[in-house]
Order: sequence, then structure tokens, then C-alpha cells
Amino acid sequence: MVSMTQHVDSRSAAGQPFRGDLPFRVVAVVWVIIGGLIAAVTRPLGLEHGSWAAAFLVLVGGVLQSGLGVAQHALAAPRPSPGVLRAELLTWNLGCLAVIAGTVLSSPWIVDGGGLLLVVTMALMIRTVGRGATGPSWALWTYRAVLVLTVVSIPIGLLLAHVRAG
Repeated sequence: MVSMTQHVDSRSAAGQPFRGDLPFRVVAVVWVIIGGLIAAVTRPLGLEHGSWAAAFLVLVGGVLQSGLGVAQHALAAPRPSPGVLRAELLTWNLGCLAVIAGTVLSSPWIVDGGGLLLVVTMALMIRTVGRGATGPSWALWTYRAVLVLTVVSIPIGLLLAHVRAG
């Protein structure tokens, strides 16, 4: 059984617990706002990939990143190190940027690099939660199912990027 002292996050300088999901939430909100702005200007500016980019930013950059970050924070025991959190945030967000840039530039190889970075992030998240997970089993299985569904969807998106590029 995990005691309360074993399950407490690192302390911040102010003595308050550091929320490991907070960076995921903050970055996700930024992605959602940018996605909303892109959706708003897509038609007036005639952006060819605007609606797709807006949906990708909101769903993958925002909702999925936030959901996975919050779930990882709730389920992982012990908590991930700051280095692991930085690696996850960096690979996820660079992966999202690469997928968007590669799609807009019609460069499927850039999209492939972004997809690979997203897979790296998910591998880190699977490893972080691992066998020592805490919380209800339905939450753990839901977390794993979302990761697996996302990993399965990536090759489909990569294939579509190559087909679209010709």
C-alpha cells in the first residue's frame, strides 16, 4: 500500500506540491486557443489546410495532450521526474508542430518525423505509468486504450500525408 508521503509530488519553492499535469494543461490551453483562432480565420483568409490544422491543434495538441498528462499524473507511482516530463512535453509539442508544418508544406517526411516524436512521447507515458500504477483499474485501462488507439491512428495519418503529397 502506498502511503500519503510516498505519493506526494516534489515541492515547489513555495512549499506547495508541484502538479506534474500543470504544464500539459497550460500548453494544451495554448494549442486550443491557437486552434480556435485558426478556425476563425480559415475561411476569410482561404487557408487550404486551415480547418484540418485547427482540428488537429484542438484535438491532438490540446485535448489529447491535456487528457494524457492529467491521467499520467493521476496514475503514475512514483511520479515522473522533471526530466521525463520535459521530454514528454518537448517530444509531443515538437511532434505536433512537425505534423502541422509537414502538412501545410506538403512534405510527408516532416509529417513522418512528427509522428515518430508523438510515438516517442506515448512510449515514455506508457513506461511512466507502468506496473506501479495507482487508481481505479478502469482509469488505467482507459489511459492505455487511448494510447493504443492513438498509436494505431498515427500510421494511418502518415499514409494519408504521403498519398496527399503524391
